[in-house]
Amino acid sequence: MKPNRQDTDSQQTQAENALFRAIISLRSVAECRDFFRDLCTPAELQALVDRWQVVELLEQGLTYRRIHDITGVSVTTIGRVARFLADGFGGYRTAIDRTSSSDTPTSH
Repeated sequence: MKPNRQDTDSQQTQAENALFRAIISLRSVAECRDFFRDLCTPAELQALVDRWQVVELLEQGLTYRRIHDITGVSVTTIGRVARFLADGFGGYRTAIDRTSSSDTPTSH
C-alpha cells in the first residue's frame, strides 16, 4: 500500500476484492491479456510474466543460476518466488495445479 494512502485495512480488503472479482470474471486468455495490458505498465506486466516463468522453471527443478541464465530474472527475485512457492499463501500451488490439468480455459 502507498504510504500516503489513508485506507483502513477493511477499505484495502474491499479494494483488493473488487480487483480480484474483476480478474475472475474474465473468461479467456485473450480477455486476461487485454485486461492486464490495460491495468499494468509494460514493465509491471513483464515482472508478473517473469515471476510466473520462474515458478514453472522451479517446478522443473532448475537451479536459481540456470533460471537466471534463461530468464534474466535476478537470483534475489528467484529466491523470493521460491520462498512463496514453498511457504506462501498457496496461490502459486493452486494455479500450478489448475493449469496443469485438463481444466485450463481456452485462449479464445
